[in-house]
Amino acid sequence: RHIAAPLTSINCDFMSCIYTVLSNAQHVALHTTEWEILKNDKCKFHNRQSGQKKLIVCENAGMLRILLVKTSSMGDVVHNLPVIADILRHYPDTQIDWLVEESFSEIPKLHPRVAKVITIAIRRWRKSLCSRSTWQEIKQVKKQLKQTQYDAIIDTQGLIKSAVVASWATGNRYGMDWQSAREPLASLFYTKKYSIPRNQHAVARNRQLAALALHYPIPDCHPDYGVTITTPENHLQALVAPYAVFLHGTSRDSKLWPLANWVALAKRLAHHHLKIALPWSNTAELERARAMEAESSNVIVLPKLSLTALADIMAKSVVNIGVDTGLIHLSTALNKPSIAIYTDTNPEFTGVAPTAKNLAINIGGKGQIPDVDKVYQLSKAHIPEVKA
Repeated sequence: RHIAAPLTSINCDFMSCIYTVLSNAQHVALHTTEWEILKNDKCKFHNRQSGQKKLIVCENAGMLRILLVKTSSMGDVVHNLPVIADILRHYPDTQIDWLVEESFSEIPKLHPRVAKVITIAIRRWRKSLCSRSTWQEIKQVKKQLKQTQYDAIIDTQGLIKSAVVASWATGNRYGMDWQSAREPLASLFYTKKYSIPRNQHAVARNRQLAALALHYPIPDCHPDYGVTITTPENHLQALVAPYAVFLHGTSRDSKLWPLANWVALAKRLAHHHLKIALPWSNTAELERARAMEAESSNVIVLPKLSLTALADIMAKSVVNIGVDTGLIHLSTALNKPSIAIYTDTNPEFTGVAPTAKNLAINIGGKGQIPDVDKVYQLSKAHIPEVKA
């Protein structure tokens, strides 16, 4: 007699579902709090009040289609990866697409269960809003998003820009409420909004929002980032194991660890016959890397690499050590021992988040400069492969 709202979200013939329910359960009230699409194309409803399950055949039922919206920055995009494993644990046949800023599109592509990566270029569009080509690009993105009728569009970013681009897609939009979103106005764009406490790690917030939107229990297990390197290559012949990667570059100078500290750490690790690989992405980072190379015999400056190629190198290291940068979060997603050095930010809510398979340590904080010996001891203690 009462059909709960989530029934309308299922990709099936709505009237046939109603007919089936009324025919087989005329005196049952379905207060639905959980729904899923099964492999055999049936819709499964769970009445939590009675504990009974009712199976309803939907002739036109199909795969559940979900769009994840997390556009930037690199660390934030990495923090959203565990949502995929959570969803698939409850809805294994789901098609998951991802809307992301073009410069970070390689990250969701590292997950084998992301079906389609749709890119936007807000950072670039802002510089040429009056350009005809900009508006043509926006039109193409909108057209691409309209090609799929999504069962759920989940915006875990909570910014006005992410909420706006999420509204370009077709389907119900889920996000954080006025008190929870990073930019409260973003909540006005959502079909359904939820209160997500701020006093928890970003990974936990993302996972909680997805759980509430899709009506499965909020996960309490370690995050599973699900990243897979599918094209293992030797990008540098001189770089042979064992080696560590120093992720020394970051977006703000206030987040940097002193050059002298990096050099001292490299020299101490040299006693363990450990090579040090130094990636870089701009001129300032290249100059810093070359300065370290000049002072330490075990340092190798890498060529400029794509994010996927660098991920491959990080995946083969014995430990990755970095400042507050998205790459150190990617290291964690790769299930590598990761030591994150903080000097200007608080890692409590956005630091590296360990999985069940790796070690991730945050050291330092706002206004703190971790000393070389502490970083060295952490590195040495957790890489038994390296021997004096």
